Amino acid sequence: MRMKKVVRNFLKPKSVALVGASETPGKVGYILMKKFENFKGEVFPVNIKREFIFGKKCFSSVNKIPGRVDLAVIVTPAESVEKIIEQCGVKKIRSVIIITSGFAEVKNDFLQKKIIEKARKYRMRILGPNCFGVANPDLNLDTTFSNFSPREGSTAFISQSGALGSYLADLPKVGFSGYVSLGNMADLSFVDFIKYFNRDKKTKKIILYVEKLKNGREFIDVCRKSRKEIVAVKVGKTREGSEAAVSHTASLATDYNVYKGAFSQAGIKISKSLYNAINPNSEFYFPKLRGVKNKTFIVTNAGGAGAIISDMAEENGYDLIEKPLDLLGTATAKDYEKALSKKFVKKYDVVMVVLTPQSMTNPDEVAKVVVNYAKKNKSKKVIGFFLGEKSVKNAWEILRKGNVEVCGRV
Repeated sequence: MRMKKVVRNFLKPKSVALVGASETPGKVGYILMKKFENFKGEVFPVNIKREFIFGKKCFSSVNKIPGRVDLAVIVTPAESVEKIIEQCGVKKIRSVIIITSGFAEVKNDFLQKKIIEKARKYRMRILGPNCFGVANPDLNLDTTFSNFSPREGSTAFISQSGALGSYLADLPKVGFSGYVSLGNMADLSFVDFIKYFNRDKKTKKIILYVEKLKNGREFIDVCRKSRKEIVAVKVGKTREGSEAAVSHTASLATDYNVYKGAFSQAGIKISKSLYNAINPNSEFYFPKLRGVKNKTFIVTNAGGAGAIISDMAEENGYDLIEKPLDLLGTATAKDYEKALSKKFVKKYDVVMVVLTPQSMTNPDEVAKVVVNYAKKNKSKKVIGFFLGEKSVKNAWEILRKGNVEVCGRV
């Protein structure tokens, strides 16, 4: 199979195997099965314990699926992934998304290296691991666990942060030709998908969220030759933003000015915020620091959002003495409550609570937690960064009524 087709199968598959499919609400395998109900293609649930899931015949492994499978999506625990990659190889599935975390981002480099070596044995391409998946509105394909699937449009978004895709999909009047979360970039990177979207007729503009680059020279060459406008948001301008990126997707910090020079060579526009990348003429607001007490704590359910806000916070005079506490995309209101109740939070003057719209996170319940925390800690400045619009509009009102400052864009 030609390499172009292998990459294309990530966004234009005719058949998908979901390894870790589930009927249990709250599990990623459940959320994706519900999203696949609208997919304009064939879906094969894979679960060793089930015969049927949502009325669809379930297979104990991808090897048992009859006929061809274009794309496999893996959401099972990290220790099971290597075996599943082997099964995908035997089945001749050449395109695989690993949503599962627990690899290089938590210093499990050995396991990540093993799965990539196994993939190369079968000439397989891997997206991830530790990624949010992909979306192609044209096919109703959405392998993410965001609240809303993106609407059709002409903008492609390639991101090292999955949850930022859920934030943009939540905004009104924002449409996508495709969305790709790269995760740890153990194999496929920006270069592969910039090439894809350059060939895609529906795509007019490409937006990048960048923590680090792989294959820097090739990246510059591909972008320089691009027929489409490319706009990048690069985190790591500050020490705090750089440290947040490192902990998020195992990215290595590199001097921001090096990237700035590389982007200039490649003809890439740099945007000060993700919202401005989508809406270049829009006004952008960041909460102002009042007073001299500025030791700041950030808690988030999205590493990428935490990294962006870390950069913006330091540029606006806030003092981040530690990197953000990332509760991950599965965070519940109780997780936020536990985080805010930790003893070490008492030493901070400013508390920023960041939320992106994800299926496991209830914005209204988290907003109530934040308001309750602010009432008990009146000496602190508490800010709710509840990003998006459709999913978080009611939560904004809860925060405002509780006298908590709200920011809905980054």
